[in-house]
Amino acid sequence: MDEMTEVFTIPAWLEVTIRSVCIIIGLFVITKLLGKKQLSKLSFFEYVAGITIGDIAGTLSMDAELQLSSGIISILIWSLVPFIISFFSIRSKKFQEFIEGKPTVFIKEGKVMEGNLRKEKFTAEELLSQLRKSRVFQLSDIEYALLEPCGNLSYLLKREKQPLTYGDLHQYVPSFREPKSVVIDGEIMDEPLISIGLNRGWLLEELEKKGLSSKEVFLAQIDSNGEMKIDLYNDK
Repeated sequence: MDEMTEVFTIPAWLEVTIRSVCIIIGLFVITKLLGKKQLSKLSFFEYVAGITIGDIAGTLSMDAELQLSSGIISILIWSLVPFIISFFSIRSKKFQEFIEGKPTVFIKEGKVMEGNLRKEKFTAEELLSQLRKSRVFQLSDIEYALLEPCGNLSYLLKREKQPLTYGDLHQYVPSFREPKSVVIDGEIMDEPLISIGLNRGWLLEELEKKGLSSKEVFLAQIDSNGEMKIDLYNDK
């Protein structure tokens, strides 16, 4: 009697699931290695690499005919592009300017630099639109403005148009410390407490004075003056 060999075939849905999970994990690791800069500001090459990696990952997870190993190698090669660029940009300002470009001055000493606008393919209306997004409606209020390499418009208001600050009114300006979240979602945060010289015992005592337990607190913060602001689950 002839022996029959049964070949085990993975269902299509299971193969897609395995491929997708592997790719998601791989992309997560790559993103962590590249750092947070890629989340806030993309250079031209980082933008192109991001789109290409996403396209490769999507195609690789759905197309069972493509080899997973070949796709992963392709993703790794494309991921090296922003990593290498960042590596050399940190060590060479000339290389950084060559890759990302330099800021372009649009307004200098209150005067619009029309040549620079044309160079960056900007119209007068587009310049005004960018300023209006920052709540500046009169061009005459601007002393200096430039287009950053990332595409954002930065500007400096004329002295007489700048808002009054605390330092303008007072010679001595006390230091300010960011609020520390000491209770989040009912859980006591020990690290922020220690950073400002307090402890869990002090916090529990302060909550007890108010007739509260930590489990009743949604969020509690201590400001630079040492005062604790509390938001409860039951705001009523």
